[in-house]
Amino acid sequence: MAHDPGLEIVDVIDWTGQTIGQVTRREMRENRLPHRCTYLLVFNQRGDLFIHQRTATKDVYPSFWDLTIGGVLAAGENYDEGAKREGREELGVEVAPALLFPFRYADERTIVQGMVYRVRHDGPFRLQSEEIVQGEFVPVAELPRRIQVAQFCPDGLEVWKAACGVACNATSG
Repeated sequence: MAHDPGLEIVDVIDWTGQTIGQVTRREMRENRLPHRCTYLLVFNQRGDLFIHQRTATKDVYPSFWDLTIGGVLAAGENYDEGAKREGREELGVEVAPALLFPFRYADERTIVQGMVYRVRHDGPFRLQSEEIVQGEFVPVAELPRRIQVAQFCPDGLEVWKAACGVACNATSG
């Protein structure tokens, strides 16, 4: 039987980030409940950013391109654990995430408190077929053109805007 992400248990949080309950991921999405996420900006040694296209079956922003790897934390999971797990799941590799900053995002679909990390990895990756259609490293200078010609996840775009002063100049290490 296939794994149903909608049945995963996630923490619901208040504005201060404290856990106030637990629900299934499906309930969290249906009721637009605040939750925790991780965002990983994945750079190679040249400083190119890994971008990917999400599958059409994703519960939010299906088929959109994304500038970050990451996702919803499981109930009781901390940000660092979630960042490492997402690297393993989505990229198929072990990652050593470096914390950049906390991040908040809300729109008509989601309310998120997250942590943004920087990862340096040259691949190759074993992309998680349930979540990622395709991905590639793109020179940072090429990103504005890509963002103009394709739909990108709005939270990932906001992460990039917030991180650019830090991450664009901190790809080494």
